[in-house]
Amino acid sequence: MTITITAFERSPDGGKGLARDTRVRWALEEVAQPYEVRLVSFRAMKEPAHLALHPFAQIPTYEEGGLGLFETGAIVFHIAERHAGLLPDDANARARAITWMFAALSTVEPPILELETAKLLEDDKSWSAQRMPLVEDRVRNRLGQLSRRLGDADWLDGAFSAGDLMMVSVLLRLKASGMLDDYPNLSAYLARGEARPAYKRAFDAQLAANTGKQPTG
Repeated sequence: MTITITAFERSPDGGKGLARDTRVRWALEEVAQPYEVRLVSFRAMKEPAHLALHPFAQIPTYEEGGLGLFETGAIVFHIAERHAGLLPDDANARARAITWMFAALSTVEPPILELETAKLLEDDKSWSAQRMPLVEDRVRNRLGQLSRRLGDADWLDGAFSAGDLMMVSVLLRLKASGMLDDYPNLSAYLARGEARPAYKRAFDAQLAANTGKQPTG
């Protein structure tokens, strides 16, 4: 059965890997599963056909046979369960990898998204200058906790897993901010994720969809 995912027809980031379809592309590349991409416009995302797949009018969605999924955590988890390569065989290690997936989305990502919202939508407010340090401190608190836990390890719990895929995807949202510079081990961790061949293929595919230029590698 052919796997089909949806992605922005024109991503707000211009194809720099921050749109959430990149996470799904990466997971599929890691487990060597072919897939097709259906590009959707912002208008199409609000139409009944797409809302039947994603009730909150977002991307990505995942279709395989009669199965339709939304939310990147659920999609990546499904891929990891169905195909070897993203979850350990050992039951306890597998449970820990899944825990890190939840931690990335539920604990680390929310303050990062709050920071993005503050910068993009609230910068012109009279109270923005007072609020921004508080928002940044919440991000730094999470980064400090994550940095201490990672230590000098390459990955969060032994070998690379879906937990690392989700955590790297979340940290990528901070790359341009410079905030990771204060946490050298997290910067190195992010670089290791970006260096994975599967990530490079996913990034290049998303970039090509937005620029019209075919991947060179």
